[in-house]
Amino acid sequence: MRSLVPFRDINVHASTSQYAFTSPSSPSAQTLVIERPSGDLRLNDGALLGAKRVSSIAGILGIIKLKLDKYIIVITKAQPMGRLKGHMVYKVIATEFLPLRERTLHDPDEDTYLTLLKTLLKTGPMYFSYSFDITNSFQRQASSNSSLALWQRADDRFFWNKFIQSDLIDFATGTTNKSGFRQHGGHQNGADPFILPVMFGMMRITITRIKSTPLTFALITRRSRHRAGTRYLTRGIDEHGHVANFNETEQIAVLNDGTHNMGGEGGMQNGKVGGPDAQDVQVMSYVQTRGSVPVYWAEVSTLKYTPDLQVRGVDTAIDAAKHHFDEQMQIYGDNYLVNLVNQRGREERVKQAYERVVRTLVSGPREATQADYVTSEKLHIVEASQKNQEYDRLHYVYFDFHNETKGLKWHRAQLLLDELKDGLIQGQYFRGVDMPGDSQGRLEVRNRQTAVVRTNCMDCLDRTNVVQTMLARWILTRQLTDIGVLRPGESADDDLTFQMLFRNIWADNADVVSKTYSGTGALKTDFTRTGQRTRVGVVQDLRNSITRYVLNNFSDGPRQDAFDLFLGAFLPDSSGIGTTRVFVDRRPVLIQAIPYVLAASFLMVLISSLARSGPESTQWPLRLFIFLWVTVGLWCFLFIRNHGVLYVNWPKLNPPRWASEGYQDTMESIRKDKLIGPFVARHERGASNARISHLEEGKKRIQ
Repeated sequence: MRSLVPFRDINVHASTSQYAFTSPSSPSAQTLVIERPSGDLRLNDGALLGAKRVSSIAGILGIIKLKLDKYIIVITKAQPMGRLKGHMVYKVIATEFLPLRERTLHDPDEDTYLTLLKTLLKTGPMYFSYSFDITNSFQRQASSNSSLALWQRADDRFFWNKFIQSDLIDFATGTTNKSGFRQHGGHQNGADPFILPVMFGMMRITITRIKSTPLTFALITRRSRHRAGTRYLTRGIDEHGHVANFNETEQIAVLNDGTHNMGGEGGMQNGKVGGPDAQDVQVMSYVQTRGSVPVYWAEVSTLKYTPDLQVRGVDTAIDAAKHHFDEQMQIYGDNYLVNLVNQRGREERVKQAYERVVRTLVSGPREATQADYVTSEKLHIVEASQKNQEYDRLHYVYFDFHNETKGLKWHRAQLLLDELKDGLIQGQYFRGVDMPGDSQGRLEVRNRQTAVVRTNCMDCLDRTNVVQTMLARWILTRQLTDIGVLRPGESADDDLTFQMLFRNIWADNADVVSKTYSGTGALKTDFTRTGQRTRVGVVQDLRNSITRYVLNNFSDGPRQDAFDLFLGAFLPDSSGIGTTRVFVDRRPVLIQAIPYVLAASFLMVLISSLARSGPESTQWPLRLFIFLWVTVGLWCFLFIRNHGVLYVNWPKLNPPRWASEGYQDTMESIRKDKLIGPFVARHERGASNARISHLEEGKKRIQ
């Protein structure tokens, strides 16, 4: 009988000729065999002889081909996070790389590739379930085909390990594989249970109660695998309509669920508690999204605290924006586009570009602006004056978050909620009830969410978190009122214990989303956690802002490389083993040396200042020595400040086009410098071209 869900337990058997994967709880299931060193995949009926059992694993994360070898990545440790309607959800805690052959050659790039991947897997929050599709919202699950294998039902956007699962997927479906693996036979249903979809993001499942009513409260944030990356290296939209930092957040409340204990591994249960008069299990959920402004724009790091902003012509982004909103409306329905960027200063250009896109897409754009004593543009609405086409389901709402909440007046974000209430009421939320006697635990849909609020600021982090939390609280109160848990006029916040739980879970969500994109926890989470802005929170925000500056300039390059490698945005080239170095620093030696000279000058000045001289010794040589090093240090500092693009730690695998252009322009100006230009031009000719030589190679994108 075909198994539609992944195996819960897998034993790994290793020999010099193959790896074999078996499920001890399913002795009649076929064995997955991966030949060494060829990488041939096949299924074997029954156990294999001669293979030694190495260990028991939680699942196969995927298979990846690097420069020298191919590796099977297995999950060696997983932590239970809780149950959703009886299904246990796990977090990936530890992984291991199994090489298909012994490494006969040493290559520094291979070591760097492995280090990048291991760091990403160690720090990236990844989750999975053996029996529950966590890549899809409850509403999408209610419409999915339950006769398909779990991985076939997974949402392509949030199937985070799909690229490294592509060899197993190709083997299972009998399609041609492009990565060097050879498969035998046609469609292989026996391979389905070895394919485990993994989600990247945030997951919290908590058993709580409101007004003495027990419920399971959960929050799931799913990060898209498309255009994934770090803060200043992935902005805006790409030609396929994928935007940077796109996340779907689903807030879930499950009532009358008697299957939420942490023990055991049971699947769907009937969800009934309390005897013959017990109510059915009810699931209510609400989905919000966030994503970068869907135009072509970038922020170029130059070591200045505020990067240089580049916004390309809006006309060039219309087709990409159409792709983006086509998908968004197909999945979610009407889109309420909440824009929170500043209306003045450097962010104004991004705001204007977004509004031009919306005006272009909707029919007969109708605009309205509201002002108050704080700002001349408190709210700005752009929507269609008539419903003639699909894009007329876009509703643009600009809110001047910066000015309206200035001075710690965070309660004024309520003004945005007041504007959105009609849309929230019309868009509804999802509610489903257990089907009586259904063995698969499917839900009978009583209500569907037909619209989504898509929120953005510049980073889609801090301001976005505040607004999403506010909307989620209002929606939850409405849901609980509709089913009679709360009386009209009551709020979920009236229960102080739940209020604290709710705030902390949403603040944790803000921190997780922020860390994966910017490298630090979110700003303004003191307001999310306590409901008010505090001085301690302001100090913490200052610390996080400084840390973000350091990480975004000096650490995000390798993090971006790790994303590109894991997600298949870069495919390592196996040619030039031991000779072609991808990660070597090809800047001119003189350029590389200047920060070290700056540090040496600081050290010399410090030592000279602390040095004690005799009473009869001459002071001017020491002063001249200090003056000399102060001059050298000042020159080095000014050089680094004025040529900061040379000292940002850019990605080596897929260097951004604008970063490569900035590097070339800066090097050209340095070659014309009368002081150091001759040295760079004479000794390091062609180095700048070598530094960006991987740009074309890095254009291989996820299919």
